[in-house]
Amino acid sequence: MNLIIPESYDPKLSIKDTQKAIRYIRETFQNEFGKELNLSRLSAPMFLEKSTGLNDNLNGVEQAVSFTMKDMGDDTIEIVHSLAKWKRFALGEYGFDLHEGLYTNMNAIRKDEDLDNYHSIYVDQWDWEKVISKDERTKETLEETVREVFKVIKHMEHEVWYKFPETVHKLPDEIHFITTQELEDKYPDLTPRERENAICKEYGAVFIEQIGGKLKSGERHDGRAPDYDDWKLNGDIMFWYEPLNQAIEVSSMGIRVDKDAMLSQLKELDEEARLELPFHKMIINEELPYTIGGGIGQSRLCMLLLGKAHVGEVQASIWPADMIEECKKNGINIL
Repeated sequence: MNLIIPESYDPKLSIKDTQKAIRYIRETFQNEFGKELNLSRLSAPMFLEKSTGLNDNLNGVEQAVSFTMKDMGDDTIEIVHSLAKWKRFALGEYGFDLHEGLYTNMNAIRKDEDLDNYHSIYVDQWDWEKVISKDERTKETLEETVREVFKVIKHMEHEVWYKFPETVHKLPDEIHFITTQELEDKYPDLTPRERENAICKEYGAVFIEQIGGKLKSGERHDGRAPDYDDWKLNGDIMFWYEPLNQAIEVSSMGIRVDKDAMLSQLKELDEEARLELPFHKMIINEELPYTIGGGIGQSRLCMLLLGKAHVGEVQASIWPADMIEECKKNGINIL
């Protein structure tokens, strides 16, 4: 069991008051976020046909929960892992214009997740996507968008402090940018996870850029699917989280692949068979808009702002009995 128990943990709020705070954060954040990035709320699917290639393959080894339907023949239907590719398709299908975008309330199941204080098989996040021009597929566009996302998170800290002042976990005033290669150069003897902890402890909030490709060492900082993020123009927003003495990722985002990036990345992972799927053909034929997008963990954000020790305090999921019992003994109220 991979579980961290903070010393003398105090949840601050009762379960009922925690639920009130969760509702406030979720309702307020999505409204502020939509305004800041010019995003409209769209309804999102919980499942997709496997044959479309629209589901997120994550690192390529996780299996989606799947089923068949009596009215769909033998077609396999998959519970989404995320809506990374579906959103880009939707922007084109629904006729969104340049610098317009969408966000959704995305719920997913990742049954192969390793459970700990941050990770659950139930994923709840704001998935978002925005149309950009080909000329805006740049590091500058990416970093400016990161600053916009960080601005909304920082503003939410003040909003939550006003309503629930006893709970708020203090966030830094600025976000630091560093690439995975710069991080490896800075901490060559540490593992990727240890590097994340070290840099986040130093700066408080960090955007770690360029995740997915091989570093000079021949290793990857972390896995990324080859067919939605451009590995040279993506990254994770991470915060140093004092209650658990670790870094916590709140958002993964990036500028999406164009034809050249997708071909290169599929070849690197020997996944060129995906080029026969409908979504991938649309990328090759340049039928979809250029976009930037990502996901912001709803429960992760609530956990961060409310100083909670376990994601199970802010979402209802399934946990091993021994984890629940250990949390209960230490004042961590798993829902």
